[in-house]
Amino acid sequence: MTYKTLSRQIIEGKKISFDKALQLIKTSDGDTFDLLSAANHIKQNFKGNKVKLCAIINAKSGKCSENCSFCAQSVHHKTSSDVYPLMSDEDIFSAAKNSQDKMGATCFSVVTSGKSIVKEDELSTIGSAIKNITDKTNLNRCVSMGTLSKNQIEELKSKGLKRLHHNLETAESFFDNVCTTHTYKERLETIKAAKEAGLSVCSGGIFGLGETLEQRIELAFTLRELDVESVPINILNPIEGTPAAKNYKQMEPLEVLRLIATYRFILPKADIGVFGGRERALRDLQPLMFMAGANVTLVGNYLTTKGQAPEKDLQMIADLGLKIDKYSA
Repeated sequence: MTYKTLSRQIIEGKKISFDKALQLIKTSDGDTFDLLSAANHIKQNFKGNKVKLCAIINAKSGKCSENCSFCAQSVHHKTSSDVYPLMSDEDIFSAAKNSQDKMGATCFSVVTSGKSIVKEDELSTIGSAIKNITDKTNLNRCVSMGTLSKNQIEELKSKGLKRLHHNLETAESFFDNVCTTHTYKERLETIKAAKEAGLSVCSGGIFGLGETLEQRIELAFTLRELDVESVPINILNPIEGTPAAKNYKQMEPLEVLRLIATYRFILPKADIGVFGGRERALRDLQPLMFMAGANVTLVGNYLTTKGQAPEKDLQMIADLGLKIDKYSA
């Protein structure tokens, strides 16, 4: 069966099997561009010629109690990452407004370090910022705040929250190699609580941690089962002082493109984004992430690492003949 035939079947509603997806992600370098073309055909059918742009703010940094192997903000690792308390609602709003007016972002996410938000005044501050963003911008509103209770989710929703970001990070079968201070089940429960509250969910992972190709597919099938609306693909950008940096092996650009394309076959209707680590991992092949099936990217800086200039991203999108899309959520 050709890639083109399989893409046509996906468009017609057929779900790809685990074994077939594994074959796709194992595509040879020589056949990779045929795979990308077929994945782009699926993306064009469901997402058209448009790209969504996300921006984030690291609103509370450092001193995280969790031991995620890749994270510069964990108290378990010795890094040079910044440490500061929660920003004011005014500063969060200002960053959101800037992301819309200066960077072209269509979605803005408030990100906080730590396993969860336990202080009521912090939840109130974030809620106030979300309300301002709702009332004074055209941005889709998202938060990434670790484990949240149903009541906390409902409180933020009442202020205008539309989306919850909560990465699974990796396959369940590999999760203990990444984090041991909380369980995979906790992550799943937060996603399910958000879905039950009527929020859309952004959930994906970070790749290049030592997981197998099978485990990359396993994560995608879990996300398909959860029916998440948006799937961010992050590539490990090793931070000195973190365990993940010790045995780091950089993913090759074609390997990353095959990952994106395979995820498009598995999750044909989802928004698929390429976020952290894309500049380092894809190098001069960055524009091909959109041809591989991605329709979302992040503009501006990441949590603890710098991104490329937003102007460069906007020029790349324009050069490809793509248009900026808005979130419907």
